[in-house]
Amino acid sequence: MPNNRSRDLILSRRGFTAGLTAAAALAALPLPALALTADAAKSLVDKTVGDINSIINSGKSEAAMLKDFEKLFARYADVPAIARSVLGTAARSASKAQLSAYTKAFQGYISRKYGRRFREFIGGRIEVSDARAVKSYFEVISTAYMSGESPFEVRWHVSDKSGKSLFFNIIIEGVNMLASERTEMGALLDQRGGDLDRLIADLATL
Repeated sequence: MPNNRSRDLILSRRGFTAGLTAAAALAALPLPALALTADAAKSLVDKTVGDINSIINSGKSEAAMLKDFEKLFARYADVPAIARSVLGTAARSASKAQLSAYTKAFQGYISRKYGRRFREFIGGRIEVSDARAVKSYFEVISTAYMSGESPFEVRWHVSDKSGKSLFFNIIIEGVNMLASERTEMGALLDQRGGDLDRLIADLATL
């Protein structure tokens, strides 16, 4: 029978071996994603704004510009999160197929609507100036400069909850996209008696 010292050595070896095993298991686990930073949020908006400036000063037709704006939203915006947030409680009762169809229709709708808003900046430019943490996301502040008008702020809310940095809200001259579109979408759905399929079909014409 081992004495106390031998028993302590055995336990120490077992503890050491167990520690190595645990360390190896932890090393094999995927590392957590790095948290979003102000620089990363600002970089995303810099790229977005750069593309917007290119689109509005491209000289293309409105139809061509709106197609470019849809590509821009698909690349830099968290469209699924925006679409669900705007739809509100109706999103919870929607089927997977309905939610997918609605998200696709909403992407076209929101791109056309805000694409036309950004087209008003033709001949001007947007410049990014600062970023700050707000709760679980970052707010990036930019300024729009338009010929013959006073500069005004365009604020971008950026998150990485989707797995990568994307913007999920825009505030133009104090008008909050998420809040205003939630009200608008609720009214559109009410006008159709709560029929989501009708709303999906009609979004293509709005």
